[in-house]
Order: sequence, then structure tokens, then C-alpha cells
Amino acid sequence: KFADIIKLEKSLQNIARVNYLENPEEMNEILAIVCGSRAHLQDEAISRRSLFRTILMRGFHFLVWSVTVTPIKDTQCGFKMFTREAALQCFYNIHVERWAFDVELLYVAHRFQVTVDEVAVNWTEIEGSKIIPVFSWLQMAVDLFSIWFRYFIGAWDIVLVKK
Repeated sequence: KFADIIKLEKSLQNIARVNYLENPEEMNEILAIVCGSRAHLQDEAISRRSLFRTILMRGFHFLVWSVTVTPIKDTQCGFKMFTREAALQCFYNIHVERWAFDVELLYVAHRFQVTVDEVAVNWTEIEGSKIIPVFSWLQMAVDLFSIWFRYFIGAWDIVLVKK
């Protein structure tokens, strides 16, 4: 059960309302994503993490910002809500299937000029994380480089899906 879903819905509705007022003829074409964020809990989480994990986390955030220049502070939070059109355009274009797929998704959204909002959500850590501290972060770094490099050289392109 995700108690904060109403916050994400309200944000998406606000984005849709603003877009509708600006372009009423394009109501069905609204591109918007709302990302749940644990960034407001970062200081609390850092106090419970080891120094090593905190350094790796900050390094990952720096790499994400360098590669995608996304304003989203918490790209890895799994709580994301999309308009139908944004989901169609963005998911059609992603290639990464591991931990960094969220980053590519937001990169594609940025390229499509999708409106993206970030909403604070409550978060509870669950035992049994699938992240293997060093290996997973190395894999994420490789994926981030792959995202940047493949789009940079044109090996991956972003295609507008026509209905």
C-alpha cells in the first residue's frame, strides 16, 4: 500500500491543469511525470548509513547529474506516475534494463521536454535489498556511462511514437 499516491496524483493533475490552460487543444498529448522522492529524508538516511555507502551514494548522484542534468534529486525512488502519453513516449525509447533505467527514463523525458515534478514521499527501508554495495554501484556507473555515450554517438536515438 502506497499512502502517498494522492500526492503524486495531485501533482500530475496540477501539471495537466496548467498545460490545459496553455494549450486546451492538446489535452490528450500532455507529457508529465511525477517522481516520488526520499530526498527530504536524506540527512536521516545518511546518519544511519556507513561513510562508504554515503560516499558511493553521493558519487552516484554526481554521475547522474553529470550524465543527464536532471533536476530530480532522487532518481532511484521507485514511485513514479506518468500521463499516458509520457509513458508511451518514454518507455518506448529506453534501453537500460538494470538499476539505472530510471536515469535513462528521465533523460528521455528531458529530451522530450516532459514536465517532471518531484514530490516528497514517506519511505521505510525494507530488509533484503538486492543492491550488492560495490558491484551494484559499479554496474550503475557503467550503465550511466553507457547511457551518455550511446546517445552522444547516436547509437541510441529518441523516436517520437506516432499513434
